Amino acid sequence: MAKDLVCGMKVDESTAAAKTIYKGMTYYFCAHGCLRAFLQEPEKFLQRQMEAATHNSNHRPKIERRNG
Repeated sequence: MAKDLVCGMKVDESTAAAKTIYKGMTYYFCAHGCLRAFLQEPEKFLQRQMEAATHNSNHRPKIERRNG
């Protein structure tokens, strides 16, 4: 499953309503409206994806191990 970078919906690559290749990567979209929004400002949506990935990796819960 892919993630629509515009709306965040999970999209099955084999049944996606739209897709595009940008800078050598294929992106899938739930609707043509999301594809149009992406094509108008692709870097905006890619930056948002990068920020979300960074945020998620920096905020994992810490696990403390205690002896005894």
